[in-house]
Amino acid sequence: MRAPAVVWDSSLLGYDLGGEHPFNPVRLELTIRLATELGVLDGVELLVPGRAAEDELRRVHLGEYIEAVRQAPMTGADFAHGLGTEDNPVFTGMHEASALVVGSTLLAARKIAEGEATRAVNIAGGLHHAMPGKASGFCVYNDCSVAISWLLDHGFDRVAYVDTDVHHGDGVQTAFYDDPRVLTVSLHQHPFTLWPGTGYSAEIGKGGAEGTAVNLPLPPGTRDGGWLRAFEAVVPSLLEQFRPQILVTQCGVDSHEEDPLADLSLSVDGHRAIYRRLRELAEAHAGGRWLAVGGGGYQLIRVVPRSWTHLLATVLDRDVDPATALPPNWVASISRAAPKAEIPAGMSDGRETVFVPWGDGEDEPVDIAIRDTRRAIFPLHGLDPDDPRD
Repeated sequence: MRAPAVVWDSSLLGYDLGGEHPFNPVRLELTIRLATELGVLDGVELLVPGRAAEDELRRVHLGEYIEAVRQAPMTGADFAHGLGTEDNPVFTGMHEASALVVGSTLLAARKIAEGEATRAVNIAGGLHHAMPGKASGFCVYNDCSVAISWLLDHGFDRVAYVDTDVHHGDGVQTAFYDDPRVLTVSLHQHPFTLWPGTGYSAEIGKGGAEGTAVNLPLPPGTRDGGWLRAFEAVVPSLLEQFRPQILVTQCGVDSHEEDPLADLSLSVDGHRAIYRRLRELAEAHAGGRWLAVGGGGYQLIRVVPRSWTHLLATVLDRDVDPATALPPNWVASISRAAPKAEIPAGMSDGRETVFVPWGDGEDEPVDIAIRDTRRAIFPLHGLDPDDPRD
Protein backbone atom coordinates (compact mmCIF):
# COMPACT_ATOMS: atom_id res chain seq x y z
CA MET A 1 0.00 0.00 0.00
CA ARG A 2 1.17 3.53 -0.77
CA ALA A 3 2.19 5.48 2.33
CA PRO A 4 -0.81 7.25 3.88
CA ALA A 5 -0.86 11.05 3.70
CA VAL A 6 -1.06 13.26 6.80
CA VAL A 7 -2.00 16.89 6.26
CA TRP A 8 -0.83 19.25 8.96
CA ASP A 9 0.74 22.66 9.42
CA SER A 10 0.67 24.98 12.42
CA SER A 11 -1.03 27.61 10.24
CA LEU A 12 -4.21 25.57 10.72
CA LEU A 13 -4.26 26.81 14.30
CA GLY A 14 -5.44 30.12 12.85
CA TYR A 15 -9.01 28.83 12.76
CA ASP A 16 -9.57 30.27 16.23
CA LEU A 17 -12.99 31.47 17.34
CA GLY A 18 -11.35 33.21 20.30
CA GLY A 19 -11.88 33.79 23.99
CA GLU A 20 -13.49 30.94 25.89
CA HIS A 21 -15.03 29.42 22.78
CA PRO A 22 -15.05 25.61 23.10
CA PHE A 23 -13.70 25.09 19.57
CA ASN A 24 -10.16 25.77 20.72
CA PRO A 25 -7.33 24.97 18.28
CA VAL A 26 -5.08 23.91 21.16
CA ARG A 27 -6.69 20.49 20.80
CA LEU A 28 -4.99 20.14 17.42
CA GLU A 29 -1.63 21.25 18.73
CA LEU A 30 -1.81 18.85 21.68
CA THR A 31 -2.75 15.99 19.37
CA ILE A 32 0.18 16.54 17.03
CA ARG A 33 2.55 16.86 19.98
CA LEU A 34 1.25 13.64 21.55
CA ALA A 35 1.42 11.71 18.29
CA THR A 36 4.95 13.00 17.77
CA GLU A 37 6.07 12.05 21.29
CA LEU A 38 4.67 8.54 20.84
CA GLY A 39 6.51 8.08 17.54
CA VAL A 40 3.31 7.80 15.50
CA LEU A 41 4.57 10.45 13.07
CA ASP A 42 8.18 9.24 12.85
CA GLY A 43 9.39 9.53 9.27
CA VAL A 44 6.05 10.89 8.06
CA GLU A 45 6.22 13.91 5.74
CA LEU A 46 3.49 16.26 6.92
CA LEU A 47 1.77 17.84 3.91
CA VAL A 48 1.37 21.62 4.10
CA PRO A 49 -1.95 22.87 2.70
CA GLY A 50 -2.82 26.07 0.89
CA ARG A 51 -6.10 27.96 0.95
CA ALA A 52 -8.96 26.71 -1.17
CA ALA A 53 -9.67 29.03 -4.07
CA GLU A 54 -13.05 30.72 -4.32
CA ASP A 55 -14.17 28.52 -7.19
CA GLU A 56 -13.65 25.48 -4.95
CA LEU A 57 -15.64 27.08 -2.12
CA ARG A 58 -18.43 27.79 -4.62
CA ARG A 59 -18.88 24.06 -5.08
CA VAL A 60 -20.90 24.22 -1.87
CA HIS A 61 -21.25 27.85 -0.80
CA LEU A 62 -23.05 30.82 -2.33
CA GLY A 63 -20.90 33.64 -3.67
CA GLU A 64 -22.69 36.23 -1.54
CA TYR A 65 -21.94 34.18 1.57
CA ILE A 66 -18.23 33.89 0.74
CA GLU A 67 -18.12 37.66 0.30
CA ALA A 68 -19.93 38.11 3.64
CA VAL A 69 -17.26 36.00 5.35
CA ARG A 70 -14.53 38.10 3.72
CA GLN A 71 -16.14 41.34 4.87
CA ALA A 72 -17.21 40.28 8.37
CA PRO A 73 -13.98 41.26 10.17
CA MET A 74 -14.44 44.80 8.82
CA THR A 75 -18.21 45.14 9.00
CA GLY A 76 -19.03 43.09 12.10
CA ALA A 77 -21.89 40.70 12.79
CA ASP A 78 -24.02 39.49 9.91
CA PHE A 79 -26.71 37.38 11.51
CA ALA A 80 -28.40 36.61 8.19
CA HIS A 81 -25.28 34.63 7.30
CA GLY A 82 -24.76 33.21 10.80
CA LEU A 83 -21.73 35.41 11.45
CA GLY A 84 -21.18 37.13 14.78
CA THR A 85 -23.31 34.74 16.79
CA GLU A 86 -22.22 33.09 20.04
CA ASP A 87 -21.46 29.89 18.13
CA ASN A 88 -19.77 31.60 15.19
CA PRO A 89 -18.09 34.81 16.34
CA VAL A 90 -16.33 36.96 13.78
CA PHE A 91 -12.54 36.85 13.98
CA THR A 92 -9.69 38.47 12.08
CA GLY A 93 -8.73 36.47 9.00
CA MET A 94 -11.92 34.41 9.16
CA HIS A 95 -12.11 33.80 5.42
CA GLU A 96 -8.43 32.97 5.08
CA ALA A 97 -8.37 30.57 8.06
CA SER A 98 -11.58 28.86 6.95
CA ALA A 99 -10.41 28.52 3.35
CA LEU A 100 -7.19 26.96 4.64
CA VAL A 101 -9.17 24.26 6.47
CA VAL A 102 -11.00 23.50 3.23
CA GLY A 103 -7.69 23.48 1.37
CA SER A 104 -6.27 20.98 3.82
CA THR A 105 -9.08 18.48 3.22
CA LEU A 106 -8.90 19.09 -0.52
CA LEU A 107 -5.18 18.30 -0.41
CA ALA A 108 -5.92 15.01 1.34
CA ALA A 109 -8.59 14.20 -1.26
CA ARG A 110 -6.27 15.05 -4.13
CA LYS A 111 -3.52 12.77 -2.83
CA ILE A 112 -5.97 9.86 -2.93
CA ALA A 113 -7.52 10.80 -6.29
CA GLU A 114 -4.13 11.11 -7.94
CA GLY A 115 -3.02 7.74 -6.61
CA GLU A 116 -0.25 9.13 -4.41
CA ALA A 117 -1.89 7.70 -1.28
CA THR A 118 -4.64 5.23 -0.53
CA ARG A 119 -5.46 6.83 2.81
CA ALA A 120 -5.22 10.41 4.04
CA VAL A 121 -6.04 12.14 7.32
CA ASN A 122 -6.62 15.77 8.24
CA ILE A 123 -7.50 16.27 11.90
CA ALA A 124 -8.12 20.00 11.32
CA GLY A 125 -11.06 19.24 9.01
CA GLY A 126 -14.56 18.04 9.72
CA LEU A 127 -16.51 21.33 9.70
CA HIS A 128 -19.68 19.46 8.80
CA HIS A 129 -22.35 21.96 9.90
CA ALA A 130 -21.63 24.86 7.53
CA MET A 131 -24.51 25.47 5.13
CA PRO A 132 -24.46 26.92 1.59
CA GLY A 133 -25.20 30.44 2.77
CA LYS A 134 -24.68 30.36 6.51
CA ALA A 135 -22.13 29.55 9.20
CA SER A 136 -23.42 27.04 11.72
CA GLY A 137 -22.20 25.10 14.72
CA PHE A 138 -18.63 26.52 14.84
CA CYS A 139 -18.27 25.84 11.08
CA VAL A 140 -17.73 28.60 8.51
CA TYR A 141 -16.96 26.61 5.34
CA ASN A 142 -17.83 22.94 4.90
CA ASP A 143 -14.58 21.21 3.99
CA CYS A 144 -16.22 17.77 3.97
CA SER A 145 -18.78 18.76 1.34
CA VAL A 146 -16.29 20.67 -0.80
CA ALA A 147 -13.93 17.68 -0.85
CA ILE A 148 -16.73 15.25 -1.75
CA SER A 149 -17.88 17.55 -4.56
CA TRP A 150 -14.30 17.72 -5.84
CA LEU A 151 -13.97 13.94 -5.74
CA LEU A 152 -17.14 13.59 -7.79
CA ASP A 153 -15.49 15.70 -10.49
CA HIS A 154 -12.21 13.82 -10.37
CA GLY A 155 -12.93 10.19 -11.10
CA PHE A 156 -15.31 9.11 -8.35
CA ASP A 157 -18.94 8.16 -9.04
CA ARG A 158 -19.84 6.75 -5.61
CA VAL A 159 -18.67 8.34 -2.38
CA ALA A 160 -19.67 7.09 1.07
CA TYR A 161 -19.52 9.57 3.94
CA VAL A 162 -19.75 8.25 7.51
CA ASP A 163 -20.06 10.79 10.33
CA THR A 164 -19.31 9.63 13.88
CA ASP A 165 -19.55 13.04 15.56
CA VAL A 166 -22.06 13.34 18.41
CA HIS A 167 -23.93 16.00 16.40
CA HIS A 168 -25.83 15.25 13.21
CA GLY A 169 -23.80 15.83 10.05
CA ASP A 170 -26.48 18.19 8.77
CA GLY A 171 -24.40 20.34 6.42
CA VAL A 172 -23.06 17.37 4.46
CA GLN A 173 -26.48 15.73 4.34
CA THR A 174 -27.95 18.99 3.00
CA ALA A 175 -25.30 19.27 0.30
CA PHE A 176 -26.02 15.81 -1.13
CA TYR A 177 -29.61 15.10 -0.08
CA ASP A 178 -30.73 14.68 -3.68
CA ASP A 179 -27.50 13.22 -5.10
CA PRO A 180 -27.60 9.42 -5.51
CA ARG A 181 -23.81 9.33 -5.97
CA VAL A 182 -23.20 10.14 -2.29
CA LEU A 183 -24.21 7.96 0.65
CA THR A 184 -24.26 10.04 3.84
CA VAL A 185 -24.43 8.13 7.12
CA SER A 186 -24.59 9.90 10.48
CA LEU A 187 -24.59 8.33 13.95
CA HIS A 188 -25.40 10.99 16.53
CA GLN A 189 -27.21 11.80 19.75
CA HIS A 190 -30.97 11.88 19.23
CA PRO A 191 -32.17 15.23 17.82
CA PHE A 192 -34.84 15.49 20.53
CA THR A 193 -31.99 15.95 22.98
CA LEU A 194 -29.23 17.80 21.12
CA TRP A 195 -28.59 20.56 18.61
CA PRO A 196 -29.07 20.85 15.60
CA GLY A 197 -32.36 18.99 16.05
CA THR A 198 -32.11 17.08 12.77
CA GLY A 199 -31.04 13.58 11.82
CA TYR A 200 -34.16 11.48 12.32
CA SER A 201 -34.35 8.00 10.83
CA ALA A 202 -37.05 9.23 8.46
CA GLU A 203 -34.62 11.65 6.74
CA ILE A 204 -33.68 9.41 3.81
CA GLY A 205 -32.90 11.67 0.83
CA LYS A 206 -35.09 12.88 -2.03
CA GLY A 207 -35.37 13.39 -5.78
CA GLY A 208 -34.19 9.96 -6.84
CA ALA A 209 -31.69 9.73 -4.00
CA GLU A 210 -34.03 8.10 -1.49
CA GLY A 211 -32.03 5.77 0.70
CA THR A 212 -28.73 7.62 0.39
CA ALA A 213 -29.23 9.72 3.52
CA VAL A 214 -28.95 7.45 6.55
CA ASN A 215 -29.40 8.58 10.15
CA LEU A 216 -28.98 6.66 13.40
CA PRO A 217 -30.21 8.85 16.29
CA LEU A 218 -28.90 7.34 19.52
CA PRO A 219 -30.27 7.89 23.03
CA PRO A 220 -28.28 9.95 25.55
CA GLY A 221 -26.01 7.81 27.66
CA THR A 222 -25.19 5.35 24.86
CA ARG A 223 -21.90 3.64 25.65
CA ASP A 224 -19.33 1.94 23.45
CA GLY A 225 -21.17 -1.37 23.20
CA GLY A 226 -24.47 0.21 22.22
CA TRP A 227 -22.85 2.54 19.69
CA LEU A 228 -20.97 -0.33 18.04
CA ARG A 229 -24.09 -2.51 18.08
CA ALA A 230 -25.98 0.19 16.16
CA PHE A 231 -23.11 0.83 13.75
CA GLU A 232 -22.69 -2.83 12.89
CA ALA A 233 -26.42 -3.33 12.42
CA VAL A 234 -26.61 -0.69 9.70
CA VAL A 235 -23.36 0.55 8.18
CA PRO A 236 -21.47 -2.52 6.85
CA SER A 237 -24.49 -3.86 4.93
CA LEU A 238 -25.15 -0.49 3.30
CA LEU A 239 -21.52 -0.04 2.30
CA GLU A 240 -21.48 -3.50 0.77
CA GLN A 241 -24.57 -2.67 -1.29
CA PHE A 242 -23.52 0.86 -2.24
CA ARG A 243 -19.99 -0.17 -3.31
CA PRO A 244 -18.28 3.19 -2.73
CA GLN A 245 -15.02 4.00 -4.47
CA ILE A 246 -13.85 5.95 -1.44
CA LEU A 247 -14.85 6.20 2.21
CA VAL A 248 -14.85 9.69 3.74
CA THR A 249 -15.25 9.79 7.52
CA GLN A 250 -15.83 12.65 9.93
CA CYS A 251 -14.34 11.51 13.23
CA GLY A 252 -15.56 13.95 15.85
CA VAL A 253 -14.83 12.82 19.40
CA ASP A 254 -17.50 14.81 21.25
CA SER A 255 -19.28 11.48 21.75
CA HIS A 256 -16.96 10.86 24.71
CA GLU A 257 -18.55 10.64 28.16
CA GLU A 258 -16.46 13.60 29.40
CA ASP A 259 -17.36 15.96 26.58
CA PRO A 260 -19.02 19.07 28.02
CA LEU A 261 -21.37 19.76 25.10
CA ALA A 262 -23.19 16.44 24.67
CA ASP A 263 -24.46 13.33 26.43
CA LEU A 264 -23.23 10.16 24.78
CA SER A 265 -20.89 8.05 26.88
CA LEU A 266 -18.20 6.61 24.63
CA SER A 267 -14.58 6.15 25.70
CA VAL A 268 -11.22 6.65 24.04
CA ASP A 269 -11.19 2.86 23.67
CA GLY A 270 -14.49 3.07 21.83
CA HIS A 271 -13.09 5.71 19.49
CA ARG A 272 -10.09 3.51 18.77
CA ALA A 273 -12.42 0.60 17.97
CA ILE A 274 -14.44 2.81 15.60
CA TYR A 275 -11.35 3.88 13.66
CA ARG A 276 -10.11 0.32 13.32
CA ARG A 277 -13.51 -0.75 12.01
CA LEU A 278 -13.63 2.12 9.52
CA ARG A 279 -10.23 1.03 8.25
CA GLU A 280 -11.51 -2.52 7.78
CA LEU A 281 -14.59 -1.30 5.93
CA ALA A 282 -12.53 0.91 3.63
CA GLU A 283 -10.42 -2.12 2.76
CA ALA A 284 -13.45 -4.35 2.26
CA HIS A 285 -15.72 -2.01 0.31
CA ALA A 286 -13.80 1.02 -1.00
CA GLY A 287 -10.63 -0.39 -2.45
CA GLY A 288 -8.79 0.69 0.70
CA ARG A 289 -9.37 4.39 -0.09
CA TRP A 290 -10.08 6.26 3.12
CA LEU A 291 -10.16 10.01 3.76
CA ALA A 292 -10.49 10.80 7.48
CA VAL A 293 -11.07 14.24 9.00
CA GLY A 294 -11.52 15.50 12.54
CA GLY A 295 -14.59 17.36 13.78
CA GLY A 296 -15.99 18.11 17.22
CA GLY A 297 -14.39 17.38 20.55
CA TYR A 298 -14.29 19.75 23.50
CA GLN A 299 -12.51 17.93 26.31
CA LEU A 300 -9.28 19.50 25.13
CA ILE A 301 -6.71 17.72 27.30
CA ARG A 302 -8.06 14.38 28.49
CA VAL A 303 -9.89 13.24 25.34
CA VAL A 304 -9.14 14.87 21.99
CA PRO A 305 -5.34 14.39 21.90
CA ARG A 306 -5.57 10.71 22.82
CA SER A 307 -8.50 9.88 20.53
CA TRP A 308 -7.08 11.65 17.49
CA THR A 309 -3.64 10.20 18.10
CA HIS A 310 -5.36 6.82 17.80
CA LEU A 311 -6.96 8.08 14.57
CA LEU A 312 -3.60 9.12 13.12
CA ALA A 313 -2.06 5.82 14.20
CA THR A 314 -4.90 3.80 12.67
CA VAL A 315 -4.67 5.57 9.31
CA LEU A 316 -0.90 5.04 9.33
CA ASP A 317 -1.13 1.36 10.37
CA ARG A 318 0.84 2.23 13.50
CA ASP A 319 -1.82 1.26 15.99
CA VAL A 320 -1.04 2.37 19.54
CA ASP A 321 -1.50 -0.23 22.26
CA PRO A 322 -4.14 1.07 24.70
CA ALA A 323 -1.80 0.11 27.55
CA THR A 324 0.73 2.70 26.37
CA ALA A 325 1.59 5.31 28.98
CA LEU A 326 1.44 8.99 28.09
CA PRO A 327 4.93 10.37 27.35
CA PRO A 328 6.49 12.15 30.36
CA ASN A 329 7.46 15.21 28.31
CA TRP A 330 3.90 15.64 27.04
CA VAL A 331 2.48 15.23 30.55
CA ALA A 332 5.00 17.70 31.97
CA SER A 333 4.15 20.33 29.37
CA ILE A 334 0.44 20.01 30.16
CA SER A 335 1.12 20.23 33.89
CA ARG A 336 3.08 23.45 33.41
CA ALA A 337 0.40 25.04 31.20
CA ALA A 338 -2.61 23.78 33.17
CA PRO A 339 -1.50 22.85 36.72
CA LYS A 340 -5.02 21.91 37.81
CA ALA A 341 -5.72 19.60 34.88
CA GLU A 342 -6.33 15.93 35.67
CA ILE A 343 -4.18 14.11 33.15
CA PRO A 344 -4.94 10.47 32.33
CA ALA A 345 -2.19 7.93 32.78
CA GLY A 346 -2.28 6.35 29.35
CA MET A 347 -3.89 5.88 25.96
CA SER A 348 -6.92 4.02 27.33
CA ASP A 349 -9.91 4.68 29.54
CA GLY A 350 -9.82 1.04 30.60
CA ARG A 351 -13.04 0.19 28.81
CA GLU A 352 -13.97 -3.03 27.06
CA THR A 353 -15.43 -2.50 23.60
CA VAL A 354 -17.07 -5.89 23.19
CA PHE A 355 -20.66 -5.62 21.99
CA VAL A 356 -23.55 -7.98 21.32
CA PRO A 357 -24.64 -7.88 17.66
CA TRP A 358 -28.18 -6.81 16.89
CA GLY A 359 -30.59 -9.67 16.26
CA ASP A 360 -29.75 -11.58 19.44
CA GLY A 361 -33.35 -11.45 20.63
CA GLU A 362 -32.58 -8.96 23.37
CA ASP A 363 -33.87 -5.38 23.38
CA GLU A 364 -31.35 -2.62 24.06
CA PRO A 365 -31.96 1.16 24.13
CA VAL A 366 -30.27 1.65 20.74
CA ASP A 367 -32.50 -0.94 19.10
CA ILE A 368 -35.29 1.57 18.47
CA ALA A 369 -32.93 3.55 16.25
CA ILE A 370 -31.65 0.37 14.61
CA ARG A 371 -35.13 -0.83 13.72
CA ASP A 372 -36.37 2.58 12.57
CA THR A 373 -33.34 3.19 10.39
CA ARG A 374 -33.22 -0.28 8.88
CA ARG A 375 -36.94 -0.15 8.06
CA ALA A 376 -36.59 3.29 6.47
CA ILE A 377 -33.45 2.53 4.45
CA PHE A 378 -32.82 -1.17 3.88
CA PRO A 379 -35.70 -1.92 1.46
CA LEU A 380 -34.41 0.87 -0.79
CA HIS A 381 -31.15 -1.10 -1.11
CA GLY A 382 -32.76 -4.51 -1.59
CA LEU A 383 -32.08 -5.54 2.00
CA ASP A 384 -34.46 -7.10 4.52
CA PRO A 385 -34.77 -4.72 7.49
CA ASP A 386 -35.89 -7.44 9.87
CA ASP A 387 -33.30 -10.07 8.94
CA PRO A 388 -30.12 -9.65 11.01
CA ARG A 389 -28.19 -11.45 8.27
CA ASP A 390 -28.69 -8.39 6.05
